[in-house]
Amino acid sequence: MKFLLATKQEMTQYFSDDGKCVAATLLSAGPVTVTEVRTKERDGYEAVQFGFGTQLPKRVNKPQIGALKELGVFRYMREYRPKSGGVADLKAGDKITVEAFAPGDDVEVSGTSKGKGFQGVVKRHGFHGGPRSHGQKHSEREPGSIGATGPQRVVAGTRMAGRMGSDRVTVKGLKVLAIDKANNLLLVSGAIPGRRGTLIEVKGYSTK
Repeated sequence: MKFLLATKQEMTQYFSDDGKCVAATLLSAGPVTVTEVRTKERDGYEAVQFGFGTQLPKRVNKPQIGALKELGVFRYMREYRPKSGGVADLKAGDKITVEAFAPGDDVEVSGTSKGKGFQGVVKRHGFHGGPRSHGQKHSEREPGSIGATGPQRVVAGTRMAGRMGSDRVTVKGLKVLAIDKANNLLLVSGAIPGRRGTLIEVKGYSTK
């Protein structure tokens, strides 16, 4: 099963064997601990629940501590449903490390993008703003008319100012460039959403 939880560290450059420079992102990946295995017979679907990171026990509710028992207290808990099965050979307490991946593997990553706060239409949607000619005052970055003269209301989906960022983003078509088993590091091609320390889900998949 090729699934890992990681935290984003930084962007860097990777030089391939043929001398090409590739933009890459360094992830501190795993190890993750299997906390529960859900089966079709008992739960109605197949999935694996993972725990990642450390947390103070006082910040976790008592039911969760009791459910995890001797496994420990984790900062992040995620559930993964593999498309091709393969949960039968896992059990609570098993650990998955960066060794689940190999250089050249195709992966997709998911994370929360950076929060930008409340932004206007120029930054949020790429509007050009009003004309810069004489007679215009304080209207360079205004949205202008929003139309909707027919229904006498603002039509749902109209591009306007508002909260930007902090969205779940999935990036596909990335490759594992290198792994460091000793330090639990994973180097993935391309840019990955989020800031330093953002929780990232790394999933392996086949392009064939």
